[in-house]
Amino acid sequence: MVDHGRRPVSRKAPWWSLFVFCVLAATASAVPPRNHAIVSAHPLASEAGRLVIEAGGNAFDAAVAVSAALAVVEPYGSGLGGGGFWLLHRAADRFEVMIDGRERAPAAATADMYLDANGQVVDRASIDGPLAAGIPGVPAALAHIAENYGRLPLAMSLQPAIILARDGFPVDAEYRRMAEWRIDALRASPAAAQQLLVDGEVPPLGHRLRQPTLAATLQALAGGGAAAFYAGDVAQRLVDAVRAAGGIWSLDDLRDYRVVERAPVELRLPGNRRLLSASLPSSGGVLLAEMLMMLDQRPSVELDAADRVHLLVEVMRRAYADRARFLGDSDHVHVPLAQLLNRGRAQRRVQQIDMHRATPSTRAALDVGEGQDTTHFSILDREGNRVAATLSINYPFGSGFVAGNTGVLLNDEMDDFSAKPGVANVYGLVGNDANAIAPGKRMLSSMSPTFYEVGDVVTILGTPGGSRIISMVLQGILAADGGEPVSTIVARGRFHHQYLPDRIDIEPDALDAAVVEELQRRGHAIRQLDRPYGNMQVVRWDLASGAVDAAADPRGIGQAILFDGARRQVIGAAARRQAP
Repeated sequence: MVDHGRRPVSRKAPWWSLFVFCVLAATASAVPPRNHAIVSAHPLASEAGRLVIEAGGNAFDAAVAVSAALAVVEPYGSGLGGGGFWLLHRAADRFEVMIDGRERAPAAATADMYLDANGQVVDRASIDGPLAAGIPGVPAALAHIAENYGRLPLAMSLQPAIILARDGFPVDAEYRRMAEWRIDALRASPAAAQQLLVDGEVPPLGHRLRQPTLAATLQALAGGGAAAFYAGDVAQRLVDAVRAAGGIWSLDDLRDYRVVERAPVELRLPGNRRLLSASLPSSGGVLLAEMLMMLDQRPSVELDAADRVHLLVEVMRRAYADRARFLGDSDHVHVPLAQLLNRGRAQRRVQQIDMHRATPSTRAALDVGEGQDTTHFSILDREGNRVAATLSINYPFGSGFVAGNTGVLLNDEMDDFSAKPGVANVYGLVGNDANAIAPGKRMLSSMSPTFYEVGDVVTILGTPGGSRIISMVLQGILAADGGEPVSTIVARGRFHHQYLPDRIDIEPDALDAAVVEELQRRGHAIRQLDRPYGNMQVVRWDLASGAVDAAADPRGIGQAILFDGARRQVIGAAARRQAP
């Protein structure tokens, strides 16, 4: 179940790749990593990855294990009923690819399916319940990664997740907070309420949450590969449950799902810097490349705090405006990438920035959701294989709908399409016809798994956060450019602008009051947030020394693990927050 798109067919590294690796490694003078490193949004998922590597797996096997474990212990962020992007670098031959496991619209989907008789968007129709769900890609992607890049059988890499689903895990405060936020949607689905709540209420702290039906579906996937999910008994039960509750899935939708291997977005910059990030249908790589090209014309490092934030906001504004106007699934619509990634265009656009006044966006302000969904993990093994992966079911707990007795919590990624041109989705992002709903189409995403290289230093990073993902990754890249420690990169205060609504969102205490006042004087609307956002996970490898470091965002409960077979260092999410 794979469509290789523009990429060559990739299999496990050939016999001669060891020679190629030796030549390339000698040329680059790279010292192999001293440690394996895994950092994810949940300690049990990080531990699942460690177990698989220590059983003989590589970073790609660990990616399968972490993805599956997160589906169990962090169901508000990702799952078998969702999708994601896995950015891979294979050390043996330096092959790099993005595995596109993004959801697709069902064949019965139409451009106006969420509009009423008057052409207005029906409130929450693309958010709650099975009609909001696209055809999931995670199971196909995990099987594909295991078969083509891993060393271990899929069943072995899925085993930690199967045990977690069968035997349960203790409910933590983050699970409780997310479940409380989405409790109405979870209660509306009898199977979700039974699986994810206790007597219709948020489970108490420490309650051992067992998901036997999800364990059975994971076991089927382990035994039969992707076909066990997308055809046969599991597929029939998925479709029956969806259609009985008002959804539009068919067996053909599941059978026709394909993973796509795509060339990542690559950008080389002066100073021996290189960006590798997610390509369409993610908007992340395109926007990051646009913004870095603009900033290369007018570097921010020498500016004072107010000028720096102003410049970054104006760059964000212009890139997100392109997202709204031009971007969509390039398999279905024409996207003018050559124009968007043209350095001359970037130079002209940055020259239009007035450093003394904000540039008004062109539409009225729209509200933005909190952006707490999705998940990210970063992995590096001692061979130098690396993975950055961002997975999602969109809104916390997705659609809130568990499909019958499959244990599969479905996404609500259909909300990432433009239900109507110019109308915002749940995260305030507006779109145009390029991102309109169409059968089989992948919805535009903000997920931005990224590798960033500066000289001999490789940084693997990404974060959840809805529409704010791309601006967070940009700020992480700029911090990496400055050589900041990984604990500082994940902890530093954040701000965000996405063209519409026309305002800067600022984390609590992220900017000094004097800087905020100066930004307002220049015409910026400011929204001071009452809680932090994002959950960045970072691994760094120094190719000159072999040193490896990793950090989990202190806003979450994630955990970084460094290990080499004999020693193990666990790094919790306890870094001190830093202002920019």
